[in-house]
Amino acid sequence: MPSPRLVFARLLPPGRSRDLTADAVVVSAGVALSLGADAGSILRSQGGATLALLMIPALALVFRRRAPMTVAWITAAFAALVWVVEQAAPGTLLRVDADHSISPPVWWPPTAPLAAYAAMAFPRDGARPVWIRALPVAALLVPVGGMGEVLPGSAMREFSSQETDSVEALVFRSVGAVVCAALIGMYVAARRRVVQGLVERAERAERERHLLAERARAEERARLAAEMHDVVAHRVTLMVLQAGALRVRAPDGPTREAAEELRGTGCQALEELRDVIGLLRRDQSAAPAEPAADSGAPPDLPELSVLVAESAAVGVPVELAEHGDPPSASPAVGRTAYRVVQEALTNARKHAPGAAVHVDVRYRTDGVRLTVRNTAASREPDAELAASGSGMGLAGLRERVELIGGTFTAGPHQDGFRVEATLPAYVPVAKP
Repeated sequence: MPSPRLVFARLLPPGRSRDLTADAVVVSAGVALSLGADAGSILRSQGGATLALLMIPALALVFRRRAPMTVAWITAAFAALVWVVEQAAPGTLLRVDADHSISPPVWWPPTAPLAAYAAMAFPRDGARPVWIRALPVAALLVPVGGMGEVLPGSAMREFSSQETDSVEALVFRSVGAVVCAALIGMYVAARRRVVQGLVERAERAERERHLLAERARAEERARLAAEMHDVVAHRVTLMVLQAGALRVRAPDGPTREAAEELRGTGCQALEELRDVIGLLRRDQSAAPAEPAADSGAPPDLPELSVLVAESAAVGVPVELAEHGDPPSASPAVGRTAYRVVQEALTNARKHAPGAAVHVDVRYRTDGVRLTVRNTAASREPDAELAASGSGMGLAGLRERVELIGGTFTAGPHQDGFRVEATLPAYVPVAKP
């Protein structure tokens, strides 16, 4: 059973919990200012009506975020009500107690600065002009400034036998407190707008930087695709043509077979090169789409069992597990799947000789997932064989897989190594 603290955290996210805490603190401060040190003294000297009126603007502060101007208008209405009632019938709400003193916060009203701050500071009404948000503040100043007319001088608190606070001084302090609170609220609102503007500017700059980087990558891909098409494809095509001519003119069978194998390899290289050029030229924002009906049925995924059998023939203890039915897939997907398994088997043979290798292939309607795992090596790898190669096999695989919209991970797993790739079934390519 979850603890009460966990339940509370789920019901109230951190931001909402902080807001409730702030509301509780502000309302408590408003109530404390309204009641002063002794609520019973207020009830005896000013009566229950004054006590109830004091609580209305104090409790209204809980809505200062959602309706700040409404809270300010309520506070102004309370102050105006006290002023009007005392003008018509002095002593109705502001009664003087036995020692002829009255707590100044009872009448100005004490929550006026908090209401003025809320009207100017909180963003709920931030879109309105400043002069509109200042209207309830101005309405507060009228009864606060005129309250001295209804408060008898004998009610002022006596600080010492020689000094008594004056009505004018209290009114001046009250008006000053409201004005200062409103100015602080204006500063907080302005600072909030500046910070928000800086955040939006930073986000906009980040988006622009990302777009510029994407554009630079697209231009670089287009340049590479053009060079590959104009230079590499041209050279490979010449090689295929020359191999075809050699096959026709070869004087003996072995030479013709070698020429035919060379020609077939060149044709396969041209197919893969065409796929890469198409992927480099395609629009990166285009969503993968299935090939058109008249484009011809795409070939199935290659038979990985042949590749596994070749590794087993050279002494690699490898097993293949296939799940599901192989879907029709784009040629680039089939060749990428073949390269992933081929590179993983090659690395296992080079870096973990004698290790058992498990190839797991899971076919789905929308793609294929490949997992190649090997255990720890049973003997020391051959140093010369392990040092051969460019060392960029896995990095190249990652780029190749991500280029067609797949995902690739490779790293240590338990006591061995694991290579995992998820490939889509269809990849849209531009015509080279």
